[in-house]
Amino acid sequence: MPTSEPSAAAAAGAGGDAASQRAAVEPVHLPTPEEFKGQEMMNNCAVRSVLSGVMGGGLGVLMGLFFGALENPIMAEEMTARQQIVYQAKQMGRKSMSHAKTFAVMGLIFSAAECVVEKARAKHDITNSAVAGCVTGGALAAKGGPQATCIGCVGFGAFSVAIEKFMDRHT
Repeated sequence: MPTSEPSAAAAAGAGGDAASQRAAVEPVHLPTPEEFKGQEMMNNCAVRSVLSGVMGGGLGVLMGLFFGALENPIMAEEMTARQQIVYQAKQMGRKSMSHAKTFAVMGLIFSAAECVVEKARAKHDITNSAVAGCVTGGALAAKGGPQATCIGCVGFGAFSVAIEKFMDRHT
């Protein structure tokens, strides 16, 4: 039966070493105890949530700096350059802190909810993101009353599903 790949004998006869012609087989790497502990630590919902909150806070600082820089003072024509710089710096600082808090809380709640739902359902699918989005949106909008909570739940849940579909994490 003819094959498209040359045999080892043909490869050796063609001037090449048979061992060098074969694909190298990588040995199986078992995780070390330290790697295993690191993986177990990252599977902890509390650790995941705190890390998400910290990363969300960092993203919020960057977004606050960006949006704070876009704001112009109302009386810009009457302000000196130094006054405008001081005003911009204060605005950027206020916006950064505000966005950092919001994104930190959002990341913490979403990550915690998704992790808890995933562990309770013992599945990793898009439903976890939808439920976590609903919980997050509802929690962030809770001060606005029940209607705002429902709208936040539906809106953030739909947004979470859309992002998951776009990123195509769950196939």
